[in-house]
Amino acid sequence: MRLFPGASGTRLPSPLLSLPRAKPRCVPAASSACRAASSSSTGATSDGGARKPWLFVGLGNPGKVYQGTRHNVGFEMIDAIAEAEGVSMSSMQFKAMVGKGRIGDAPIMLAKPQTFMNASGESVGQMVSYFKIPLNQVVVMYDDLDLPFAKLRLLPKGGHGGHNGMRSIINHLKQSRDFPRLRIGIGRPPGKMDPANFVLRPFTKKEQEELDFAFHRGLEAVRIMVLKGFNKSATYVNTAQSSEMLNR
Repeated sequence: MRLFPGASGTRLPSPLLSLPRAKPRCVPAASSACRAASSSSTGATSDGGARKPWLFVGLGNPGKVYQGTRHNVGFEMIDAIAEAEGVSMSSMQFKAMVGKGRIGDAPIMLAKPQTFMNASGESVGQMVSYFKIPLNQVVVMYDDLDLPFAKLRLLPKGGHGGHNGMRSIINHLKQSRDFPRLRIGIGRPPGKMDPANFVLRPFTKKEQEELDFAFHRGLEAVRIMVLKGFNKSATYVNTAQSSEMLNR
């Protein structure tokens, strides 16, 4: 069993590792209706040109000192997707570690900006511009102090909410906020602890187990988004989390 890089040496739960690679929903000889449905959900161009890839960006800080900290859960989410889908993250492009692959028949790009959190937009803006990726296919994954620990929230657009990485991305996308984001809850700091110090704290063993469960949900959300569309993915992420946590 391999370990996800950047995940504090913690093994993800077996349900995630045993999930099969997503397969295309339509075979080559499928009907025109099936092909149309597939094209609409995976970013095909209306004139029959090449599909634009989905770009999934995880935010964090580079360097071993930041591995396994709360501020880097976006990196860890990308690592989880890359491991499950067999995507190599060995390429350095646009100031980011980048991997390219497919989920089913849909092209995807995974990216971990190496600019440090507060300058993430430098990397994301360049990638979006170069590959001409529609903003509704740019999904940013990052830590959120305002969500309970390990809870996910998938939204189609919104502001930066005080998150400096998101602020930078919005600035480099010409102030556009119209791109999806997967917020990963890290909870509030205890007592009077400075949030700036809290986000750089590592996880306890119990917290890492809970977070691994969240990564499992995040991976499934990405697969649903690419193959079935954003709305179905948001429904999956944003509902029934409480009952699932209770039944674990």
